[in-house]
Amino acid sequence: MERFFSSMKYAIQINSAPVQSQSVHSAQQFIKAALAEGHEIIRVFFYHDGIYNGFAVDAAWPALARQHGLDLVLCVSAAERRGMAAGASAELAEGFRFGGLAQWVDAALKADRTLVFGG
Repeated sequence: MERFFSSMKYAIQINSAPVQSQSVHSAQQFIKAALAEGHEIIRVFFYHDGIYNGFAVDAAWPALARQHGLDLVLCVSAAERRGMAAGASAELAEGFRFGGLAQWVDAALKADRTLVFGG
């Protein structure tokens, strides 16, 4: 039987630090599975403590960004609230950039589904 499905567009929000919970790993696994099934990830937006993913030594996010051209955006306001100035761009892990909530809203409007990982 032939398989028919419509490709979905996802906007992903990560709210947890890399070591805070299983949610970061779950998000990475979901993204890999969705891409393998032919779906599109419009943007991965890191908010609240999720911004720490952009400074972590974990190579999973940079590898996903390189392999699939993912847009990894750290919320600049969340970073500033945690004492990380926007001038910290030089310290970001490969593939990450700073952006604002407008990037999240834009992705959510373009997406068929939005998913939030972490509390």
